Amino acid sequence: MITANQLRAARALLSIDQRQMAELADLSVPTIQRMEASDGVIRANVDSLMKLVSALESAGIELINPGAASATGGRGVRLREHVTNPKTNLKTKSKTVRQPKRVLERVR
Repeated sequence: MITANQLRAARALLSIDQRQMAELADLSVPTIQRMEASDGVIRANVDSLMKLVSALESAGIELINPGAASATGGRGVRLREHVTNPKTNLKTKSKTVRQPKRVLERVR
């Protein structure tokens, strides 16, 4: 289970917006918006929740459930050490690959 607060906190740790989260999880932006607007635990179909949690875990987010090892025992999120930048993953998921611009120098 994941709450709307955990999702927003996870996005903040990853420094990504809702559009980028949607791309990482292969979901639509309105789906991410609905999830974040939820009160408490996110209610969505199982497939969407599995995509979301999998994308967060792949990006290095660890979801902390109630009663798990933490200072106060509440829910939370934390960023694992040594993870790849999720923004890099977004570039590789893109359908079109942009070629870098070549800078031509005039030889004198």
